[in-house]
Amino acid sequence: MQKFAPSLLAVGLAAALVGCQENGPQDAKITINKNPYPSTYTPLASKSTLITNATVLTGTGERLDDADVLLVDGKIQQVGKDLSANTDATIDAQGKWVTPGIIDVHSHLGAYPSPSVESHQDGNEMTSPNTAEVWVEHSVWPQDPGFNRAREGGITSLQILPGSANLFGGRGVTLKNIPAHTMQAMKFPDAPNGLKMACGENPKRVYGRQGTLPSTRMGNMAGYRMAWAEAQEYKRAWDKYDADYEAGLNPQAPARDIKHDTLKAVIEGEVLIHNHCYKAEEMAMMIDLSKEFGYHAGTFHHGVEAYKIADLLAENGSCAALWPDWWGFKMEAYDMVQENVAIVDAVKNSCAIVHSDSDTTIQRLNQEAGKVMYRANENGFDISEQHAIKWITSNAAKSLGIEDKTGSLEAGKQGDVVIWNQNPFSVYAKAEQVFIDGAKVYDRNDSAFQAQSDFMLGQQ
Repeated sequence: MQKFAPSLLAVGLAAALVGCQENGPQDAKITINKNPYPSTYTPLASKSTLITNATVLTGTGERLDDADVLLVDGKIQQVGKDLSANTDATIDAQGKWVTPGIIDVHSHLGAYPSPSVESHQDGNEMTSPNTAEVWVEHSVWPQDPGFNRAREGGITSLQILPGSANLFGGRGVTLKNIPAHTMQAMKFPDAPNGLKMACGENPKRVYGRQGTLPSTRMGNMAGYRMAWAEAQEYKRAWDKYDADYEAGLNPQAPARDIKHDTLKAVIEGEVLIHNHCYKAEEMAMMIDLSKEFGYHAGTFHHGVEAYKIADLLAENGSCAALWPDWWGFKMEAYDMVQENVAIVDAVKNSCAIVHSDSDTTIQRLNQEAGKVMYRANENGFDISEQHAIKWITSNAAKSLGIEDKTGSLEAGKQGDVVIWNQNPFSVYAKAEQVFIDGAKVYDRNDSAFQAQSDFMLGQQ
């Protein structure tokens, strides 16, 4: 009994002190800054521009022949035929095609920049299976010449993701593809962050070799579940703190943990999941996992077996970002069909996307989508250009949570536009002029609009 007496006294004192703290004068409220590195992006100076006589793919599934696009104050003001406006510039696009700016939802530009040297390999924090605390934007090198090459291929927005070694790889960031000296100056205003997750072989290989969990797919799932369970407790602690404070008490704020900040933001719908996941059964498990812990499974990237569960993906409201013809380079990437995108796309309420995950194919994402369209049509599909363009514009914008701002040529949306020399799905297609927020940022025939990275200046 004597041994227990001090402990009970201590507990009583502690309870009394906590009670005093909770009922005493309130300390300043502790609030987590959810945007500590805000965008400083400012649209470049633009002219009012009328593009006339083009074949226009709006990104909404519509094709307009001999049509016009009017850009005013950086936004799309009108799309239609025989438009008349007193503008600063008029571009006769007879024989040319006009589309929304192309969006790549899966890029590592800036984090794995060119030249590819060891000192620049900043995209994969392979030190723990869960590195949800890292933000890839802190690795982005804006001088990566790859941004310019991508712009020359019509890329106006792109998501930069961490690598796929970890169960939780960290936050991704969506950028406007303008020349800039800081990441913040490229950061797409008000675009939600992504959280990179990875299924399958990568995490179990990387950490299994180190003799730590996970070394199997069941270890992968255990790792996700433990992390989400901890995140739920973290959220519950902060919710209680906020509620007690609002009730006039003086509670002690929970200890800050920036890893759990990210997972908590996913549960609250503020950060979107982007999940590297190849196999059908694993994607289905990840959907179940999201339901167990109360968040949305988001977008699956690389899913070479997405065609096997196309109905499940659509039912869950999940996008699938896919390659046209990359498969077979490892066991989990084996069971592919070249109609994968088309099969996913054929289901009602689907969200099929063509992505790059490459610093070279990002330069011709239009032709990557063209591969899918032509191969699918050879095998009985009936996919038109006006439909296929959605895979790299409006569907991609939906995946990134920016569909209300860009991704289609609709009045009021940002003036992100590409003028192509011909049908953009042709192997001969080239982007001739690219506009971001109404400002011309690339012109194939005018070197004044062919930005060079500072790194390239003086290079032989």
